[in-house]
Amino acid sequence: MLGGSLDVVKDKKVLEAGCGAGRFTELLLGAGAHLNAVDLSTAVEANYKNCSSYPNYSVCQASILELPFAPEQFDIVICIGVIQHTPNPEQTIDALCKQLKPGGCLSLITILMAIPIHHHVVSCAHCCLSCRGKIALPFCKVLTALLWPFHRLFWAGRKLPGFGRIRHLFLRLSPVVDYHDAYPQLGPRLLKVWATLDTHDTLTDYYKHLRSAAELGEHLAKCGMESIETCYAGNGVEVRARKQVMTGQILEQSTILTGPG
Repeated sequence: MLGGSLDVVKDKKVLEAGCGAGRFTELLLGAGAHLNAVDLSTAVEANYKNCSSYPNYSVCQASILELPFAPEQFDIVICIGVIQHTPNPEQTIDALCKQLKPGGCLSLITILMAIPIHHHVVSCAHCCLSCRGKIALPFCKVLTALLWPFHRLFWAGRKLPGFGRIRHLFLRLSPVVDYHDAYPQLGPRLLKVWATLDTHDTLTDYYKHLRSAAELGEHLAKCGMESIETCYAGNGVEVRARKQVMTGQILEQSTILTGPG
């Protein structure tokens, strides 16, 4: 996510845009970040419940396009699995870049591949959308609970003769998001948690604006970002970039640090 150890967030002012219930919020706080978490949904209530015991933490409900912060406030801005669900990913990236201090680091992860669109997946999506805000998450929890034993079974037997092909077909048919191949290090419990959350995320999103690594890199360059790194990982694109420091800004900082007296 940040190109290495989470130690880089220690004592840094960090913005987590699209924090959800706190899946990554707790990791960042545990690593010592001074964190402002933001989400458009009521998931901020669960985030607060999960993370309020940490120091240097605040959370608020807001749109990324209307953040309650002055520009250039953060050392690090993190946005995981969010921009593809926004009406205009480029505008979202613009807003995130504006929050970075000169020299600050932006870390994005965005979904690249949509799940296969089969009739039952569309039906699930329509069902979730029709009950959005009511029973969508419980529906996805039940759906995952029913299908997850088969996901585990096919993963365990993936190397058996012929089993790999059957598993591949099953994964194309199942509406449950499966990260066994992408993140096996998570272990069974977290894999199931991620499957539940991301199945809900996938089936209930109104927007699915997918962007390639090249498209993301090109737009970040237009935003004045440098040291842009993109790579394909899991089912998406990981992006890191740094906000340019202009000569005038360097001189201004130097004057502040070495001024008269």
